[in-house]
Amino acid sequence: MKKYLFIDRDGTLVTEPEDYQVDALSKVKFERNVIPALLKLKDFGYTFVMVSNQDGLGTDSFPLNTFTPAHELILNTLESQGISFEQVLICPHKPEDHCSCRKPELGLVLSYLKDTTWDREHSYFIGDRETDVKMGLNMGIKPIQYSAKDMTWDMIADDLTRVKRVATVERNTRETKIKITVDLDNPGNSHFDTGVGFFDHMLDQIATHGGISIDAKVTGDLYVDDHHTIEDTGIALGQAILKALGDKRGIGRFGFVVPMDEVYAQVFSESLNEDNVTVALDISGRPHVKFDFNAEFTRDKAGQMSAQMVPHFFESLAVAMGLTLHMYVSEGNAHHQIEALFKAFGRALRVALARHGNELPSSKGKL
Repeated sequence: MKKYLFIDRDGTLVTEPEDYQVDALSKVKFERNVIPALLKLKDFGYTFVMVSNQDGLGTDSFPLNTFTPAHELILNTLESQGISFEQVLICPHKPEDHCSCRKPELGLVLSYLKDTTWDREHSYFIGDRETDVKMGLNMGIKPIQYSAKDMTWDMIADDLTRVKRVATVERNTRETKIKITVDLDNPGNSHFDTGVGFFDHMLDQIATHGGISIDAKVTGDLYVDDHHTIEDTGIALGQAILKALGDKRGIGRFGFVVPMDEVYAQVFSESLNEDNVTVALDISGRPHVKFDFNAEFTRDKAGQMSAQMVPHFFESLAVAMGLTLHMYVSEGNAHHQIEALFKAFGRALRVALARHGNELPSSKGKL
C-alpha cells in the first residue's frame, strides 16, 4: 500500500517571506536540509503530494506571472535532485471566499479520501501552521507540525524512517477472546497466558528463538478441548506478525534447520526446493502449507496440548500471515518432536524477519 506525505509549501519546503508571498525568484529559499530529508523519505517508500494555500492567486494582488516563475523554480530544483510530487494541489482563494478547498477544508484531497487503497496509518500531513495540523486530522492521518527550531526536517526524516514493527490484534469469538501484541525488534518482553501450559511454553520458543516479543492473553473454551484456543491463537499471531511487518521492506524473507537431541527438525520453503537447501519459510503473501512428518507423534499429548493441534496451529498461523511453509520432523520423543518444530519455526522466523536495508525482497515488486 502507498504511504503518502502531504506537504505544505511555504514555511515548510521553502521559507515564508514576511509578506507571505513567494512572488519573486529572489524569495525562493529552501528550508534547511529539506532536500536530503525528502530523499531519505523517498528511499523509504513515501510518495509526496504538495498541498498549498496561495491567497488570491490569479488576482491583481497575486498575479500568475509573479507566482509561476518562483513556483517552477521550487519544483524544478527539487526534481533535479530526484524529488517529485504525485500531485501539486493549490487553493487560490482567500479566507473570505469561504471555499471548500482552502486548508483545512478537504476539497483539494477528495480524490485521495475516496481512494481506500493507500496506507492511512503510515501516511502524514506535514506543515508549519495550525491549519496544516487540522488538515491532517480532518483527513484522518497524523499531522506533523514543522518548525525550523523544534521539528526540523532532519528530525522528521529520522522519525518517519525509524521502523516500528509493533502490532496488536484482538480477536473475539463465541469460542475465544484473544489479544496478542508482537514487537519484532525488541525481544525479551514476552508474556503468555493461554490456559494451556505446554502451549505457552511452545509460544515462548517462537518468541525466544525468533528474537521477538509476544504478549498473548487468551481465554478459550478449554472445557471443550484445546482446539479453538490453539487454532485461534495461531490465526491472531499470524495476523499480528503480518501487521507488524508493514510493507516488508528489507526483510530476509527465507530461513532454517534445527536438531534437538535425537530429533531433527527442518522447515523449508516451497520456492527453494534444491536438495541441499533448507530455509525456514517464505513470507510470500501466498499461503501454502505442507507437513512432512517422518513418524507420527509418539504420544497424543504433550502436557495438556494435543499433538494433532501442532500442524493445525502452524497452518492457521501460516494462512493468516501469508506464509509458504513446509515442515519436517523425524521420529523421537513427542515432547522433543513438538518443541523442535516450534524452535525451528522460531529460528526460521528470526532469519526471515531480520532487516537488511530497505529493499523489497521480491522481483515482483510486491509481497
